[in-house]
Amino acid sequence: MSIGSVIMSKRKSLGYTQQELADKLHVSFQAVSKWENDTACPEIDLLPKIANVFGISVDTLFEYKASIQTEYEERYRSEDYYWGLNPNSLCLEIMRLRPPVKPFRVLDMGCGEGKDAVFLARNGYEVTAFDIADSGIEKGKMLAERCGTYVDFFKADIMDYRLKEDYDIIFSSGMFHYVIPEKRQEITENMKAHTTAGGIHVINVFVDKPFIPCAPDSERYEKDKFRWHSGELFTYYHDWLLHKTDEIIFDCNSGGIPHKHCMDIMIAEKM
Repeated sequence: MSIGSVIMSKRKSLGYTQQELADKLHVSFQAVSKWENDTACPEIDLLPKIANVFGISVDTLFEYKASIQTEYEERYRSEDYYWGLNPNSLCLEIMRLRPPVKPFRVLDMGCGEGKDAVFLARNGYEVTAFDIADSGIEKGKMLAERCGTYVDFFKADIMDYRLKEDYDIIFSSGMFHYVIPEKRQEITENMKAHTTAGGIHVINVFVDKPFIPCAPDSERYEKDKFRWHSGELFTYYHDWLLHKTDEIIFDCNSGGIPHKHCMDIMIAEKM
């Protein structure tokens, strides 16, 4: 993708018009139009400002490909859905705590192939979802179309993307182990700041346990993952009402070899 295509994609994902983006950057809307049509490029000194408006890095403007993309691009290219089509049990927890009596705004962070985002959309929620894998996003769009519903899917990297709009529900399953420890406070504070009063976060993270061996495919896939400490996730929500703080050990068969994982699961409400 050209830088113009990236600017257009990010602008649309945030719901900005060309004029609104131009106003934020103190340029003309014609300048934005030229960038998006690839007839001109932004001045160098504008690049950090553009990245800041989008909540991303300058590298992302140039479509720098993070190494973690490779794993899921590969996994999601198959015709079948890698994670299946049954919704995560946490989706049912969302429906129990916030039944769709009105179109609650949901953000699914690290949505994979979109099965949970589509499930929530089919049940009356207004869902936005992102993932780093193009193949996952495309399969999510196809699934939504097949199910006769709509999800606002877009591509983003959790290390660069920052929320600009408010949501009633933020959901993330199996993604936050890609967040380096140094960025966890910043990212969770951004999420909390863009959550409506009474909104909830529904999140799980993989936890490091010395008595649980690394997954069989860890040498291939684990180099970019950063497991959390037991209970660490909960400490970032000490000022919220905690509805659920569970830690589970479960069996997994990824890679075709049985093994175990430990996971912390949290549901927290903004007071």
